[in-house]
Amino acid sequence: MSRTDLFALAGMALFVIGAQALVTRDHLLHKVLAFNIMGGGVFLVLVGIARRVPGPVPDPVPHAMVLTGIVVTVSATAFALAIVKRLSSETGSGVLEPPDTGNGTREGGAA
Repeated sequence: MSRTDLFALAGMALFVIGAQALVTRDHLLHKVLAFNIMGGGVFLVLVGIARRVPGPVPDPVPHAMVLTGIVVTVSATAFALAIVKRLSSETGSGVLEPPDTGNGTREGGAA
């Protein structure tokens, strides 16, 4: 197994771990962290793809995409954390409540 394959496998593992946490965790802060872990996995896969070009110099396009992605991720994370803080201050909870169906029960089976 080459280093390129190792980067790709580690990236895929991080993406799956982040996706699992994004789906299963209720707290919004956990969801933001899970989304960042998924982004880190994508960055690792892109770095692995950049090394697949024959020759001593890797492909610069995936590296440029990773650098751009890091900037976008930092901005999106700051925005998401601001939304979570605002929601937490308004509702007193960092968890999204399922919408009320109107008959006294909430979606998802909880009363």
